[in-house]
Amino acid sequence: MLIGGIALGLILGLVAGGSLVNLASIRLQRLGLLAIALLLRVATEILLNAGVAPVETLRVPLLASAFGLLLVALWANRGYPGMSLVFVGILSNAIVIIVNGGYMPIWEPALAAAGLTPADVISAIHYILPPPLDANFLLHLGPLADVIPIPLPVIQNVASVGDAFLTMGLAFFLFAAVLRTPEELDEAELELIHQRLVAAAAPTRPRRSGDPGAETGLSPALNATVALQRPLMGSAGPGLGSPSLETFEGGVRAAPALGTPATAAATMTGAAVATSTTAAAPAAPAVERVRQHPYVRLALNPSFSALWAGQLISLFGDRLNQLALVAVVAISTGSALATGLVFFAATLPNLLLSPIAGTFVDRWDHKEVMVVSDILRAAIVLVLPLAAITNIVLVYPLIFLVTSISVFFRPARVAILPRIVPDEDLLSANSALWVGETIADVIGYPLAGLFVALLGTAVPLAFWVDSATYLASAALIATIVVPRLVRSGAGEASRRPDFVAELAAGWQFLRHETVLLANTLQGAVGQFSLGLSIALTPSFVQTAFTSSGFAWQASYGFVETGIGIGNLVGGFAVGLIGTRFMKGRMVIFGYTMLGVLTLLFALSNNLGVAIGLAFGQGVANMIFVIPSQTLFQERTPADLIGRVVGFRFALVFGAMTIAMLLGSVLGQVFGPGPVIAAFGVVTIGVGLAGLLVPAVRDA
Repeated sequence: MLIGGIALGLILGLVAGGSLVNLASIRLQRLGLLAIALLLRVATEILLNAGVAPVETLRVPLLASAFGLLLVALWANRGYPGMSLVFVGILSNAIVIIVNGGYMPIWEPALAAAGLTPADVISAIHYILPPPLDANFLLHLGPLADVIPIPLPVIQNVASVGDAFLTMGLAFFLFAAVLRTPEELDEAELELIHQRLVAAAAPTRPRRSGDPGAETGLSPALNATVALQRPLMGSAGPGLGSPSLETFEGGVRAAPALGTPATAAATMTGAAVATSTTAAAPAAPAVERVRQHPYVRLALNPSFSALWAGQLISLFGDRLNQLALVAVVAISTGSALATGLVFFAATLPNLLLSPIAGTFVDRWDHKEVMVVSDILRAAIVLVLPLAAITNIVLVYPLIFLVTSISVFFRPARVAILPRIVPDEDLLSANSALWVGETIADVIGYPLAGLFVALLGTAVPLAFWVDSATYLASAALIATIVVPRLVRSGAGEASRRPDFVAELAAGWQFLRHETVLLANTLQGAVGQFSLGLSIALTPSFVQTAFTSSGFAWQASYGFVETGIGIGNLVGGFAVGLIGTRFMKGRMVIFGYTMLGVLTLLFALSNNLGVAIGLAFGQGVANMIFVIPSQTLFQERTPADLIGRVVGFRFALVFGAMTIAMLLGSVLGQVFGPGPVIAAFGVVTIGVGLAGLLVPAVRDA
């Protein structure tokens, strides 16, 4: 698995125009400490395999020391793309090994599912964890152990959640390392450095220690660069030469991503200043265009890549949790109504709590909200299977509670994104996050289905793996460097308005912001139509495509797959070319096309045509969702965004929740096709209405 991550990172970097030569320019911090840690870790395992008695006696101290030194070195390098992921992966595995007395457990059923036997386990670091999912399994941190079977040739193995983070982190890091190329300083920058160095070498008058540039002879700006000890060659951002942080309104923020214009730098040695004015040859135009692509810049942004990867793995865990939950409720109750109430309980908090949650999010630190939310969700998901065994009814309040916590997480994520990516990459960043969610749908659901089927009666493991992904995501988000948020009207706590006034301020802003209010109303109608479609599509497929030659369940799966692939393609497309178009017009076009395609879908009686229309609906969905979210991030003050987005979530997702209930009733009375068609027409009208409002049209 690790080899696969290394190969993937190198291949993607080379395809993007990088060079293996660039690996030689990597200058990791605490390199000696990193080397000692790796040497200690490898030597300990070799000696344990050889049966050396003193090493066996000191197994735990030696491994704990190796992991501790390794984590310290990785933390020092967390500013590099992918290193936060590696840190979390190593931390997860280290905790399991130390808790288990110097051993990494391998769950026996996972070993068998990978096509291996206990005889294949020859490492002295591993031991077999028995099959029962009981207290012993949890006490040995089974969810974080090797429980993920990989029954594929060549890479046949059993992996842990930590291994998944470690693999993804190595891929990100090597991709960035191979792609990195020092940039050329222009003649003006080189001449400026030369003049300052000459002045420093032969000053015309003595300088006082308090003078700007007294120590170096450089201008204050270049003197600050010297103080940070940045290399001459490389970008101003956290290049792989050395990670850097910049002061930002009393706090720190990650420096710009790789590929930004180079910053002059010099390094003092005693009284002399030594620097190199040798510039690297400029990259070929085609290669440079690849490096400057928004998706590449985002991949090289350590904070965003950590957030994206953490969310992706957590979303895979959520898909696993969802399928396991539906299976448990359906098997336990045998009731379609009881199973449907799972989805209702999971969406109701959006309607009831979003504005309240948004107000609290604006009061609190956004990163802390996300970390605490992940930890709380991990705890609740951990006890879900125990509640289901006790009484299946207890599942519903726990589901409601998990979604209630997510209502706090989502506005915090929306609010933090503009603080960790540059403005020009904001649309692409939103697109990348939506693409991650779609990947989790398209790939995660099938894999989750196979995993749940494989588990059989051991289905509680699905919940515990999801709990582990939440904890890993929390650790990863904790490594993100976020600039300090300067809030308007900040002052003594006694001057803070009361909760109701803060809540009202968010609503007043949204109500008087023409573009965002119109977008919210459009979104409410659009999500109402989607909610109806979600509720009625199974019935519609069952009645409309009886002559397709497939069972209706298979036909329904094909339609849902079409929507998922459309979301994926649409998300990539918006990220690639969306910046060329005005966001307001993209939203209008997306809503209108969604309505047209929904209407045609309701009128279709051919499965192939319906799948194509479903694909189009997925694309249209991304065309209005991604620009809408970006508009809110761009047009809302940072200290109001939680409340404003909270009201939007309440109206938009609340409309979807109501539609799911109402759709079932209307479909029973009028039939699913006419109801879907009618709201397709309504969506067309609401989309086109945006053309009548210049502020919306030109946003």
